[in-house]
Formats: sequence, C-alpha cells, structure tokens
Amino acid sequence: MTCLEEGIKKLGFGLMRLPRDGDAIDVGQTKRMVDRFLAEGFTYFDTAWAYPGSEDAIREALVERYPREKFQLATKNAAWLECKTREDAVAQFETSLRQTGAGYIDFYLLHNLGEGRTHFFNDFDMWSFVQEKKKEGLIRHAGFSFHSTPEELEDILKAHPEMEFVQLQINYGDWENPAIQSRACYEMARKYGKPVIVMEPVKGGMLATPPESVANILRRADADASMASWAIRFAADLDGVLTVLSGMSDLAQMEDNLSFMKDFTGLSDAERRTLEEAREELAHIPLIPCTTCNYCSKVCPVEVGISGTFTAMNALTLYSDLAAAKHQESWLVGGHGRKRAAECVRCGHCEQVCPQHIAIRDELARAAAFA
Repeated sequence: MTCLEEGIKKLGFGLMRLPRDGDAIDVGQTKRMVDRFLAEGFTYFDTAWAYPGSEDAIREALVERYPREKFQLATKNAAWLECKTREDAVAQFETSLRQTGAGYIDFYLLHNLGEGRTHFFNDFDMWSFVQEKKKEGLIRHAGFSFHSTPEELEDILKAHPEMEFVQLQINYGDWENPAIQSRACYEMARKYGKPVIVMEPVKGGMLATPPESVANILRRADADASMASWAIRFAADLDGVLTVLSGMSDLAQMEDNLSFMKDFTGLSDAERRTLEEAREELAHIPLIPCTTCNYCSKVCPVEVGISGTFTAMNALTLYSDLAAAKHQESWLVGGHGRKRAAECVRCGHCEQVCPQHIAIRDELARAAAFA
C-alpha cells in the first residue's frame, strides 16, 4: 500500500448531489450522512469548486465538526470554466481553501480534462501550480479527472508523469461503450501504474433503476441486493481502484451503500458473470447517456433544461409512458426555471463541454417533437 492509498476504503462520498431543502443544500441531513459514513470507517469526501454550495456544505458538515486527520478531502480546479487568465484559475484553489476551511487539500484534481478543455490547464501552467502547492503543504496529492479517449489519456500521462492518480468514469453500463470507453481508459491508467478513483459508478443514478430486463437478471442472482449495489461493487472489484465515489443524496442511499461496502472484499466469479450478462442486456437498449453533471447548462446562452429533458426522454424510452415523461419534464425543466427543448438555438456550446459526447442539439430536437 502506498502513502496515497493508506487509510482509504473502497467507498467515497461524492458531494455533487447532496440532499436538498428547497433550492439549498440540506446541511442538517448532510451532517447525519457524514456521521454515518465516518462511523463505519469511511473517510474519503469528494467535492469541487464547480459544485454550487458543496464546498461550503462540507465545511459545515465535516470540517468544522471533526479533527482534520480523521478524513481525506478532495476538490477540483476547472480552469476551462469562467477563467480568462492564470490568476482566475489560481483563484479557484484559493476559493476552495476558503470555502472548505480544510487548511489543506488531500487530493486536488485538475477537473474534467479532455478534448477542448485540456489546453486551459496547459495555457495557465496549472501543472506547475499544483506541484508548487504540494511543496507548500497545501496539497497532499495531485491528479486529474478525465472524460475523453484512451489515446488522449495516454498523451497526458506521458506529458505529466508527476500526477499521482486519475479519476475516471467507470460503470458496467459504460465498460464497453464506444462513446465513453471506460474499459480502455481504465486499462490505460493501469498501464502507467496510476491508481484510479471511480466516478459515475451508478451512471448518475441510471443503474440504480435499470430497465426491467436488466433488473430481472440481477434479481435472479440476488433478490436482496439493491441495483446500486451491483454497480458500485462492479467498480470496487477492479484492480488498482483507490475508491469508488457514490453521489449519495439521502440517508437511505447512504445506509444502502454502507451495508454492502463496509465488509466488501471482492466479487465472486458468479457475480462477475451476472454483471456481464446485465451489461450485454443493457447495451441493447438505446438511452441518452446523460449523467446530469450539468456542465452543458453552465454554457447554454438560452438556459435550456438539457439534463432534465434527457432524464424525461430516457424515462419515456424505458417505460413508454408519455404522460409520465411529460410530467417529469415539466417539473425538471419548467419547474426549475429552465427553458424547454424547443427553445434551443443550436449554438453547439453544450456539445463542446459534454463529457459524454452526446449530440445534444439533435436529442433536444427529438425531445421537442414530443412536446
């Protein structure tokens, strides 16, 4: 075990989708979730400058309530977002230190590298910046999260061997997906000896409620296991995985995750075969691979409710209930003050930042036809 891995268990608390109380994060419930997580011996928390309110919430729920040595905190730098100069990018780190109140960051990530986003980190020389902060003791470990091709991942790993770990989107649904290439990216990271942190193991919640044909395969193998448990354990079973981030949104999800991960030692061969069967079945169902990261919404000049629209469209594909899908779209889009799909101006800004490489403009046009 390296110093990077010491004390870290295979379940991490992803803080992108914290419980809500109206429009604000429910800090009270977040505190209870933090308490349960730590009580079971888990210590890794993952936030980001780009997650509105998350860094402040985890300061209140965790940092101000527990000794600093009792947990590891990760946050991220999105130099491609709202940054015109190196000073703008550096300011994100300073803001994260202030908002988290953590004193130092255990795992600092250059956020969402790949395609047109990587050059910002190069242009602003953020690679040198994180090494400077490591020397100052303000960063313990430096790595990056990545959404693109294995070839581009290799280019970055060759150029920056000093980076200690890679955060990748890995789940059984995307394992062989040609658009995401989870397996190929994972194997590239391992080729260069980098520990992997897994994000999106439940694919933005989609694998917690998979299509009935997929769910039936998993139920036949274990009637008591939750759908999410299969997805998280698939990722945790992989060699070289440091931790698997689960974006838990309430105490029920927390309790479920703790129940199957606190004593996790690996999958059996039979369980691996079950997951392969489930993956093959899932691959036959065409869904929009949106994980509701909402990077698209940050650059949409019209403020179209893209992820909400796609959630409703996937529900329509899976359940063939147009009325229910329209109700969902009305709440997720109109109910949250966003514009409808028909109001898309087809500028394409959204597609430039989408980690899932979705043809967003075409999918919005398809959704508008159901309005």
